[in-house]
Amino acid sequence: MFGITDLTTYIIGTILIVVLPGPNSLFVMSVASRFGIKAGYKGAFGVYTGDLILIILTALGAASLLHAFPWLFILLKVVGATYLSYLGIKLLIASYHTWKAVHRPEKIEEKQSLEQVKPFSTALTISILNPKAILFYLSFFVQFVDPAYSYPAITFTALAIILQIISMSYLTILIFSGAKLASYFSNRYKLTAICVASVGILFCGFGLKLATSTL
Repeated sequence: MFGITDLTTYIIGTILIVVLPGPNSLFVMSVASRFGIKAGYKGAFGVYTGDLILIILTALGAASLLHAFPWLFILLKVVGATYLSYLGIKLLIASYHTWKAVHRPEKIEEKQSLEQVKPFSTALTISILNPKAILFYLSFFVQFVDPAYSYPAITFTALAIILQIISMSYLTILIFSGAKLASYFSNRYKLTAICVASVGILFCGFGLKLATSTL
């Protein structure tokens, strides 16, 4: 169908890949748990948009460009790693302030914090500052494209749509899970601080992993 060689295997593989913990899904769940469902969906659509941009770039040959110019891959890798580490440090600072908090006007502070976090643009940036994703999309997609099919663009589009549907479904689960956790953590500042700090450490870890990755 649409030039896809093995649709069932592709769907199973995509689900397994999507549910693996990563900075995108972790960021969306973190935002939903701190600021609610609406903010979580803003982050999710940032991820969705970023992935769509990467898929289009892959189709246009960005993967070949990264292979042809290794310095470009290194540049994107360093920028992406620095940004992830920056987000991790910001979360660690936020956890420190949360730990010390006893009384605070929640609505005012959460509004200000949400404006600083900028869920959509932050999630979008996390997505596109990952050159490994472009190479992944190319190497993963081509396994399921029938070379004899006359319209490979249709095949590529169908694979991308399936990926995005699975990704958005999973992010929706994370958003509602995070929002449910928010009520539990609302008055438990020290426990909240520990969880936020853990996410911050994970983001620093993602940055280090990206910085040490190779083509």
